[in-house]
Amino acid sequence: MGGNKVINFLRKYMMLIATVIVVIAFYFITGGKTLIPMNIDSLISQNAYVFVLGTGMLLCILTGGNIDLSVGSVICLAGSIGAIIMDKNIPWPVAVAVMLFIGLVVGIWHGFWIAYVKVPPFIATLVGMLAFRGLANIIMQGKDVPVENKSFLNFFGGSDSCYIPDFLAKVGKPIVIGDTTLNKTCMVFAILLAIGLVLFTFINRARLISKGYKVDNIITVIIKTIIIAAVIVWFGYKLACYKGIPTAFVWIALVLGIFAYITTKTTLGRNLYAVGGNEKATRLSGIDTRKVMFSAYTLMGVLAGLAGILVIARGQKASPTIGVGFEMDAIAACFIGGASAYGGTGSIGGVIIGAALMGIINQGMSIADTPVNYQKVVKGIVLILAVLFDVMMQMKRKGAKKAKNVAASEKGGANV
Repeated sequence: MGGNKVINFLRKYMMLIATVIVVIAFYFITGGKTLIPMNIDSLISQNAYVFVLGTGMLLCILTGGNIDLSVGSVICLAGSIGAIIMDKNIPWPVAVAVMLFIGLVVGIWHGFWIAYVKVPPFIATLVGMLAFRGLANIIMQGKDVPVENKSFLNFFGGSDSCYIPDFLAKVGKPIVIGDTTLNKTCMVFAILLAIGLVLFTFINRARLISKGYKVDNIITVIIKTIIIAAVIVWFGYKLACYKGIPTAFVWIALVLGIFAYITTKTTLGRNLYAVGGNEKATRLSGIDTRKVMFSAYTLMGVLAGLAGILVIARGQKASPTIGVGFEMDAIAACFIGGASAYGGTGSIGGVIIGAALMGIINQGMSIADTPVNYQKVVKGIVLILAVLFDVMMQMKRKGAKKAKNVAASEKGGANV
């Protein structure tokens, strides 16, 4: 394997390899506790906000390495108002609509200052982080507000019974493994998902070949597809051994699916990458870069509102401290997942890997009774390593481009 192939391989799969190594390490450190079905389930439910916020943060980062520091405070503000509304016996759909609306308004607020007034995103969202946290504390008067509406909790994954029912439970005989009855619906869903992935991969590869695109080697594709399909089935089996598909997983899948489509199949998605790649060239080509930036922060606000809903449902209360540090988890998930600190590079698939790795680290260290301060140190080191890898790749690309230009000049050709 040549040098460039090694670099390309590491760039594409480094974080996936790191995730596997971390999973194995925590498996032995915790005596296998991290991979028991209950903890696999908790990994999803406890980190649902990381997946949702990471998705929105990716949109901001794509526009040029920009971030949103206010998302934790927006969660607190939206969650507190939603909890108060439900506490006054107002129907929970109204509370949900209000929380999403608050996220939308905050996103528009940030988008206006950043896109049209040219306030640096760091400053604009730092102001939001301070102001919205303070506003939430004023509204709650420093007190917790319980969330007891059962319908709301069931719908957004906040109670012990928040799982998709086993529709196939009465089909055939129960499948008992040890002292556990397997959730058939969950298992069938995982198998169908794996089959769908295999079909999509090879149909899409054939389509790309027919259009003349360069694709990966067939052996590489087969190995990668088999590994991913096996992980999906194993993951489904673990969930089926507990209580099945948690409601939080449905919300995560919905958000990831919608934004994977937006970033890969829509004009807005292409423009986000274009702005991050070269904003000046994008503007000169006739694209309204201000509108693209405004859209990114508006969508980030809406997703922060949704994350607020999931967080108060999970905690069954709103408190003045909810959301503290959540922005760092979201930012870390994006960079660990391969988003570039310079913008223009990143994917929803990367966010999934980054968020999963953050969740595994959080949960593994909690099970291993690692002190909180040491947990922060470890996460900080993981983040700097991810960014360092990105910086090295950028330097490598710039070096290769410079060498190519020098070679072209020496031959009397035009610079590339």
